[in-house]
Amino acid sequence: MRITARLPRPPPFLRHDDGVLLERAVTDFAVYLAAERGFSAHTVRSYRADLADFTRFATTRGVDSTDAVDLELLRDWLWDGSNAGLAKSTLARRSATARSLTGWLAKAGTTQTDAGSRLRAPKADHHLPRVLTRDQVDRILAGLAAASEDGDAIASRDLAIVELLYASALRVSEIVGLDLADVDLERLTVRVTGKGSKERVVPFGVPAQRAIVAWQGRRHELLGDAYEPLFLGARGKRINSRTIYELIASLLAEIPGSGPSGPHTLRHTAATHLLDGGADLRSVQEMLGHASLGTTQLYTHVSTERLKESYNRAHPRA
Repeated sequence: MRITARLPRPPPFLRHDDGVLLERAVTDFAVYLAAERGFSAHTVRSYRADLADFTRFATTRGVDSTDAVDLELLRDWLWDGSNAGLAKSTLARRSATARSLTGWLAKAGTTQTDAGSRLRAPKADHHLPRVLTRDQVDRILAGLAAASEDGDAIASRDLAIVELLYASALRVSEIVGLDLADVDLERLTVRVTGKGSKERVVPFGVPAQRAIVAWQGRRHELLGDAYEPLFLGARGKRINSRTIYELIASLLAEIPGSGPSGPHTLRHTAATHLLDGGADLRSVQEMLGHASLGTTQLYTHVSTERLKESYNRAHPRA
């Protein structure tokens, strides 16, 4: 039996002969990303923001329909962003977003050609992520543990969040989406839904287990009408990403080092510490939920750089 790839279904208002309003096409593309590709709300918002800027730019060039979008217009849009001082990483993301849209339009039969198939952007600058030392992580966790001993439910929750972030190298969206049923305290594993709605089971350690158990003992103090979420906000609803970002940023504010100060720093740190401790790359890839091994290999560079720094500080012939 011959198996062929399933093409996206064209919405009823998309036509091959006359094109459609670009703004309307972008709206339907966002629906497709969420409904058929399973992209998260955060990712869909990112796509829409980039394409809203492209729609605005296209309008200044007299283009408001899909049939008038061509490679030159797309290149001019990226060039305009470059002149505005956008980072290479942003331009690369915009290029990928545009190619996704034009590819979808072509497959859906809305346009005769894929205008973005030859669109290229400058390669993004690759900066090594910020990674904390083990002593720094220990100090953060010790401070949270001390605060939780006063019997405050929020402090108990914060300790459990940070312990789990570091123990399992989770994304902030994965932490937010956790339900009580996702955590297996006996097997010390947590089931998470990552990018593309892909599920994976990730281990955690005994310290994280103790912190989660302590939080569950206090969880009822915040409980509103949200019975399923593992972590709750102050009003009893499922915790949101912003609350966790603010928590981690406050914890990292006094720690020396440059780079981002969000939850991803703990994810980077956990991955690097795993490799430092001898974990193999494939296992770390599976734990992080990376589709490509190349993405995980970034942390081998971090480990190498940390080794070189230690060597330069300690070796008498460095």
